[in-house]
Parts: sequence; structure tokens; C-alpha cells
Amino acid sequence: MIKAFQNAFKIPELRKRLIFTALLLIVYRLGAHITLPGIDDAALEAFFKQLMDRGGNVIGFIDLFSGGAFSQMTIFALGIQPYISASIIMQLLGVIVPSLEKLSKEPDGRKKMTQYTRYGTVILSIIQGITISIVLRNPEAIIGQAGTIVRNPNLWWHFLVVLTLTAGTSFVMWLGEQITERGIGQGISLIITVGIIAGLPGGVTTVITNLFTRSDFGISHLAILVILIIVAIAGTVFITLSVRKIPVQYGRQIRGRRVIGGQSTHLPLRVNAAGMIPIIFAITLIQFPETAISFLPRDWGWTATAQALVETGTPLWLTFYALLIIGFTYFYTAVQINPVQMAEDLQKYGGFIPGIRAGKQTADYINTTLTRITLPGAIFLAAIAVIPIIITARLNIGATMVDGASILIVVGVVLDTMSQIESYLTVRHYEGFLKDRKLKGRRR
Repeated sequence: MIKAFQNAFKIPELRKRLIFTALLLIVYRLGAHITLPGIDDAALEAFFKQLMDRGGNVIGFIDLFSGGAFSQMTIFALGIQPYISASIIMQLLGVIVPSLEKLSKEPDGRKKMTQYTRYGTVILSIIQGITISIVLRNPEAIIGQAGTIVRNPNLWWHFLVVLTLTAGTSFVMWLGEQITERGIGQGISLIITVGIIAGLPGGVTTVITNLFTRSDFGISHLAILVILIIVAIAGTVFITLSVRKIPVQYGRQIRGRRVIGGQSTHLPLRVNAAGMIPIIFAITLIQFPETAISFLPRDWGWTATAQALVETGTPLWLTFYALLIIGFTYFYTAVQINPVQMAEDLQKYGGFIPGIRAGKQTADYINTTLTRITLPGAIFLAAIAVIPIIITARLNIGATMVDGASILIVVGVVLDTMSQIESYLTVRHYEGFLKDRKLKGRRR
């Protein structure tokens, strides 16, 4: 692997992309430490400590994906969450609204849908920025304890905070797009991954502290934790790389004196074609109920009951979370893969699946196969997201330390990025992360 990284820097284009990606990620992490104007850091820390006691799991998720920027109320406090929410809304509307569905199929339709997503990101950022500014000005309504976080909460301060948060999210969105276009890997996913990795040292410190200070957390619990991480990583790698190969035969065509076609190949369908997107979507949606209820005054009689029902880790929450992941897996797979288009492309180039007629039957066969292999992938995603929450709750070490969603996102993004680097290396006949014996044989 070390040799592969050394080879990567020998390719000028790949070296530029890697350096460009690293520099933009450094810029993102630097911005995650610039606090909003007029904030009392000590009061903010006390506020979030009390807020974590009330809705800690949801706040922890939000803070995890922002790389700690949310709890510190920096200019990137909203992170990439508004963009993810806007993407979910646009993809749902693309299925429900006929005009948007038609637009998405046009040649330039994706560019327009992306533009609409950007507009939605700005609108959601403004709404969330206004909410945050109101909460910071009047924390007593949330935590039930008098105090002040803002030194001079006038109208200008509200405007400045909303403007800063909106500009921060727009800038992070732009960073992600630039990394995708001019760097290496998927920019938005890399930004989320960097935010998760940034919280790793704090999680490790928490576990080590628990090991030496708590009598109910010993070596056996630490061993369970390590085994859980290894199994989760191994399972993620296995399900991510699993592919169902549908055999495809191309008929022979005679053009002049040349015989074209006649070869056999396969159509690869990934078991987990949706990647980590369903978990990101599910986390984004499932945060809303608990977050909204945690902000309501406690003197309302029904808020305590409602919060107990939607709190992270309850049977209702876990069931809803798992169902959301399974549903989004099928939805995103359907958005990404079009069996009808695949069948038309096969027929256009003279390909066919042995024993299956071209056209509609081929599309139905691909759709049926895709539906069957998506089910184990969806169940795996739900399991890797839910099981670690249950185990870490039993160990009482916090849901964000060993979170299946975090592991899946990090491993998935690392594999995707390594795959892109691998493609550059193999094209230039360098040895990649996985040794290619055929390539080595050709060199000899």
C-alpha cells in the first residue's frame, strides 16, 4: 500500500489532484475552528453540555457530521447538512413531480436539478441560521436555565450570524464540488468523512478514560468494542465489493470482411449500489423529530412523553431508523440504476442475456435480479447502523464513538477514493493497492 501511494505521486495529474484535495480539506478544517462573532465560549460550552443531557444522541450525530463545528458554533456549524437535506428533497420531488422527473431525464436536466439543489441549500441554511440565532439569544427557553451566550444580541448580530452560517454552508458545498471536479474522490462524502475522523481522537480518549475510571467498563468490554469495529469494517468491505454478474453475450456481426462481436462478458450489479447514501439520508430525516421536541419547553405536559418515544435507542426509534435505511436503499438504487435503459443499451449494441429475450423481458429480468440482491444489501446497511447503537448503549460509551453509520461512511469513502486512485495507477501501468498478477506477468 505504501508503494501504491508512492506511485500515485509519480503521476503528475494524480499528484495535483491529491494535493488539491488535501489543501481544500485543510481549508475546511481550519474554518471549523473559527467561532461565530459575539459568542461567549464558556457559556456556549455549558449550554451544549446541558443540551447533550436532554437530546445528546441527536446533537451528537449533528456534531459528528460537522466535525465538532456545531458544538463550537463556528462559521461551518451547519456543515453539509443543508445540502444533504436539499438533495433528499429534490430527489423525492424528482420522483413525485412529473415535470421534474421529465427534467431529470433531459441532457442538461441534471445540471438544472443540481442548481435547484443549491438554491434549496441556501434556503435551508437561512432557516436553520435564523433558528440557531434565536436559540443562542434565548437559551433559557431550551434548557430552562437563565444565562446568556451572546454578548450583544442585537438585530445586526442576528443578521450577521444568519449571513455567516449561510455563507459557510455555501462555501463548504463549493469545496465539495471543487474536490469532485478537480480533486480525487467524491467531495461531499470526503468532507463528511473528514468531519467524522476529526472526532475519532475524542472518542478514543473517552474509551480510555472509561477504562481507568469506571468499574463497570473493563478489558472484556474493550475487547467487545474492538471486535465490533473489526467485524463492522470487514462486513462493510465485503458488502461494498460484492457484485452479482449477469452473463451477457454479443452476437457476431459481419461488416465488410470484418467479423465484429461474438464475445462473452457480464453485467455487474453491486449488492450495495446505494453506498452509504441511505444512512446519511436516514440520519438526516430521523434527526428532525427528536431535535424539534428537545427544543420545546419542558413545562408542556406532552413533550416528555413524546421525547421518550422518539429518543435515540428506543425500540420505536431503532425500528423507524432501520425501515428508513431499507426504504432509502431501494429508492436510491432505483434512482441510480435504470433497468429499461440498460436493456435498451444492450439491444442497441447487439448484446443479450442468454435465455432472455431482448427488450422488456431483459429489463424485467435485470429489475428482478436487482430487487433481490438489493434486499441483503439494505438489511446489512440497517444492521450495521442499528446493532452498534444497541451494543454501545449497553456499554454506556456513547452512540457516536463506535457508530455503524460512521464506519460505513468512512470505509465506503476510503474504498471509493482508493478505487479512483487505482484507476489512475493501472492506466499508467503502476502497481495499485491490489497487486495485479496479470500486469506483473506482462511486465516480465
